[in-house]
Amino acid sequence: MTNVLLVDDNSKYLKDALPFYGYEVQTAFDGIQALKTLDKNNGIDIVLLDVMMPNMDGWQTLKAIRSNEKTKHLPVIMLTAVNEDQKMVAGLKNGADDYIVKPFILPNLLARMEAVLRRCCISKNLKPEKENILKPLTSKEKEVLDYVAQGFSNKDIAEKMFVREVTVKTHLNSIFKKLKVTNRTQAVLLAKQI
Repeated sequence: MTNVLLVDDNSKYLKDALPFYGYEVQTAFDGIQALKTLDKNNGIDIVLLDVMMPNMDGWQTLKAIRSNEKTKHLPVIMLTAVNEDQKMVAGLKNGADDYIVKPFILPNLLARMEAVLRRCCISKNLKPEKENILKPLTSKEKEVLDYVAQGFSNKDIAEKMFVREVTVKTHLNSIFKKLKVTNRTQAVLLAKQI
């Protein structure tokens, strides 16, 4: 399992959602708490770091992470409600691996997390954990997903593909497993991100 440190003074949504996608989540209320958690070396693989927090904000926390020998290569994705290009550029220059503006859709964050983890593992000459990489869809699964995105029902899809409805359901179950989602909407949203 990939260990995520979620540093946010309002973390309930992601704390509840990320475990459904195979992530182990630890939380910190602010930068001070985050640095203490990282100092304990709890096997954190990636940090999701809010910018606006009490006591120690995300920028200060990022600088502290990057200046510590033990954590300087740790992947960090900044989360913020501020959509300003200058601040995004500053965040990336200060060592953030990615930057995502709130509100965001969960599939977008998941895809970015997987991309950052993949890059991190490649740069360390490690193979990424299998559970973090989405398995490729077959051409039939892509066709089914395309029809789903257009709003067709299983019955309609079966007629268009000249197969039985149970075959469409089998393809959908395979798609859900490969994309690590639980429903049609999540599958379509995530497929648009990759």
